[in-house]
Amino acid sequence: MARRSANTSPRRQQGFAYAWVLMMVLVMGIYLAELGDVWQTRIRRAREEELLIVGDEIRRAIKAYSEQNSGQGPQYPKTLDDLVQDPRVPFARRFLRRPYKDPITGEDWSYIGAPGGGFMGVFSKSNDKPLKQWGFTAQYSGFADKTSYQEWKFAHWPGGGSRTR
Repeated sequence: MARRSANTSPRRQQGFAYAWVLMMVLVMGIYLAELGDVWQTRIRRAREEELLIVGDEIRRAIKAYSEQNSGQGPQYPKTLDDLVQDPRVPFARRFLRRPYKDPITGEDWSYIGAPGGGFMGVFSKSNDKPLKQWGFTAQYSGFADKTSYQEWKFAHWPGGGSRTR
């Protein structure tokens, strides 16, 4: 009868398989954690891009709203709903399709107050540091090196035209 050595016993082999499985679970966990970080960054970059698009659309809507008046000087909207349906006229006049939420927080925007009431711009309530720090178009060049999304302001400044700060 052949004798088994201590190194080839079934019990010893089971311990090695168990250690191998634990090592594979550890490697997969690390990989999945890295994959999660990549997806979070992708989602955040997409929200930043949406913030730039929606913020500029709101800025243009405020500009158009303030220029549509009856010669009394610029009037500014009181809420985003005023840009969806102009309350100054009895017929349907729209400057925005819908009252967009802040893409970063998913909540309402913060408003930049206008002289004479209403608001002349919007900005995000988020204190997070933007991923995008450079490479902006000329229109958004003021957004470079900002420490939070709150510093990305989309406004139609009275007397100064439309520009972002």
